[in-house]
Amino acid sequence: MSFRRTALAVFLALPICAGLVSTLAQERQTDTPIKVQTTLVSVPVIVSDHQGRYVSGLKVADFKLYQDRAEQPISGFDAVEEPLNIALLLDTSHSTAQVLGDIKKAAGNFLKELRPQDRAMVMSFDDDIHLLSQLTPDRKALEKAVKSAKVGEEFGTVLRDAVSEVVDRSFKLVDGRKAIIVLTDGKDVGSRISEQAVFDQAAESGAMIYTVFFETGFVRRGWIDATSFPRRRVWGRDRLPPPRPRNQQRRQRVEMRNERAMSFLEKLADVSAGRYYNGEASDLKKTFNLIAEELRHQYRLGFYPDNHKIDGNRHTLRVEVTAPDAVVRARRSYQAASLANGS
Repeated sequence: MSFRRTALAVFLALPICAGLVSTLAQERQTDTPIKVQTTLVSVPVIVSDHQGRYVSGLKVADFKLYQDRAEQPISGFDAVEEPLNIALLLDTSHSTAQVLGDIKKAAGNFLKELRPQDRAMVMSFDDDIHLLSQLTPDRKALEKAVKSAKVGEEFGTVLRDAVSEVVDRSFKLVDGRKAIIVLTDGKDVGSRISEQAVFDQAAESGAMIYTVFFETGFVRRGWIDATSFPRRRVWGRDRLPPPRPRNQQRRQRVEMRNERAMSFLEKLADVSAGRYYNGEASDLKKTFNLIAEELRHQYRLGFYPDNHKIDGNRHTLRVEVTAPDAVVRARRSYQAASLANGS
C-alpha cells in the first residue's frame, strides 16, 4: 500500500477511535464511585447528675450520638483536660451605665477562676466593638483590659455583632475548649447580623456561650431603673405614690424589653450548649466557679456525616449517655456542607 493510502486510512479511522475512547471514558467515570471528603463534626457535651454535679470518667462506649434520629459511629472522643480559651464580652453601651461597675466586677471575678495555662481575651461593645485584650494567659494584662472598659460615646449596642466577631474571627482558628462569657442587658441596638444568623453561628462554633443578664430600665434617651419612684410620706409612713398612666406604660415597655432580652440570651446560650444566668444572683463568684469547672469537665464527640447528608441543610443532633440519672447538654444541630458550592 502506498504511503498516501496508508495515511488516508489512518486519518479516516481517527474519529472512530476518538469516539471509542470517549465512550470508554464515560463508562469508566460512570463505574467509578464518587468519593466526597467530609469534615469531622465536633459535638461538645456536658454531663451532670440531677443535683448539678458533673459526671466525669465516662468512656466513648457510654455515649450514643444521633443525627436526624439515626445513630452515628463516633469517630472522635476527647475527655482530657485542656487549657481553656475564654472570650469575655462586656456591654459598655449607654443602657448599662448604671450597672457597668457590676459587669466589670463580674468579669474580674471570672478571671480569678482561670488557671495559669488558660487564656482569655477581653472585648467591649457599645455602638462599636472594642478589642481590649488579645487572647493571652497574662492575668495582669487581662485585669487591666477589664478596668479600661468605659461607656461608649454614641448610643448603640451591637451585641449580636460582637458575638459574631468572636465566633467567626477571633475563635475561628482556635482549637481546644472554647467559651464566650457575655455580660450584658441583652438589648441589641444597631447590629448588622440577624438573631437567626448569630444563633446559627453559635451552634456551629464549637464554643459554649454563657450569658449573664443585668437588668436595666429606660427613660428618655438614657437608661435608669424605671421602677424607682420618689417616695412621699402618707399617714406617718413611707408609701409609693400611685403610678401615673405615662409612667405605668413606660414601665410596661421596660419589662417587655427586658423579657425579650432575657429570651434572646437564653436561646443564645441554649443553642451552644452553654447556660444563662441572671446578674442579680447572690453569688456570681460561685457561678463563675461552676462555669470554669464545667468547661474542664467537657466531653467532645466527633463524627463524619455520610455523603447523603452533604446537602447544605441543617441537621438535628442528639446525644445520649448510658450513665443512670445523667443530664446531658450538647450541641443540637449542625449545618452540612454543600456539594453545589464545592464544600
